[in-house]
Amino acid sequence: MQKLVILGGGYGGMKVMQQLGPKDLPDDYEIILVDKLPYHCLKTEYYALAAGTESDHDIRAPFPKHVRHHFGTAHGIDLDEKIITLSTDQASNETLAYDKLVIGLGAEDKYHGVPGAKEYTFSIQSMENTRRTYEAISNLPPRSSVSVVGAGLSGVELAAELRESRHDLSVQLFDRGETILPMFPRRLSSYVTSWFEKHDVDIISNSNITRVADGALYNHDDRIKSDAVIWTAGVQPASVARHLDVEHDDSEHIILTEHHHIPGHPDAFVVGDCASLPHAPSAQLAEKQGEQIVDILKMQWKGEELPDTMPEMKLKGTLGSLGKKKGFGTMMGEKGAVTGRVARLLKSGVLWMYKYHSGV
Repeated sequence: MQKLVILGGGYGGMKVMQQLGPKDLPDDYEIILVDKLPYHCLKTEYYALAAGTESDHDIRAPFPKHVRHHFGTAHGIDLDEKIITLSTDQASNETLAYDKLVIGLGAEDKYHGVPGAKEYTFSIQSMENTRRTYEAISNLPPRSSVSVVGAGLSGVELAAELRESRHDLSVQLFDRGETILPMFPRRLSSYVTSWFEKHDVDIISNSNITRVADGALYNHDDRIKSDAVIWTAGVQPASVARHLDVEHDDSEHIILTEHHHIPGHPDAFVVGDCASLPHAPSAQLAEKQGEQIVDILKMQWKGEELPDTMPEMKLKGTLGSLGKKKGFGTMMGEKGAVTGRVARLLKSGVLWMYKYHSGV
């Protein structure tokens, strides 16, 4: 039996599994998913789990039943021999051969060389780390201080959710820029800033976190007491992808052909946060890419000639939450900017549709 191995059950890998049902596979192929968890996690909602406003069960979905699950963590890939090295509960250096491979290992925190950041901050980049963050926040006594480092989408949603879940906490949001959410239109950034001002979340702009220690962080070397520091100030591709002996871009994403596979390795595809793509990484982009990878796989199995170019991956927009009642975002460009209750309802609807189509 030949093997299509999918490394990682994130949004891209999930889309590949969903669109390659038993009837879509050649008779001599099976799909094997390598992941350490038995369910798909909705990473876009990790901020809510960390803040305690959503339960663990609320942000997971079952993997497709026709996929064989191999519990483990990948540590290395030999593209020439088509072998994956991984660790499981039973072995530390188990190997798994593949015929086709989809690398969807996601991202991990990037600490930018800040001393103490890795050791003394909490994370929302994995389910395991988010659970630890939730536990730490839940155990903080009243009037404790929480610092969120990084005011991109994840940091903003987390800071807002913390304010709603723990009114007794002092919440600070640190960002290097003049304004938060620089990737959004200015009026959306202003709207979110006003929301934070109204809800007593302190925004520290033009910050430069030079060090993190136990119980404190240093902004421009000024010590600021903090009972918990949560790091949302940047991500990088998973270690396995960064250390793969192939060409990477300046951000260490793997450079691919127009057909989403590694140059010289037409059987090894990369999806999501590990791939060098024309748009910023997102769940929506990973899904779009996963759909195109499925198209290429089907053509390869049928022996069809691959197209010279692939269709443009058009994104519908980005929505963010400000607690459970307000939100912000763009729909089809800056002219489609939405704020307030409408934006929050739209995001809730998108999440409901995703969970519905994932069998939740």
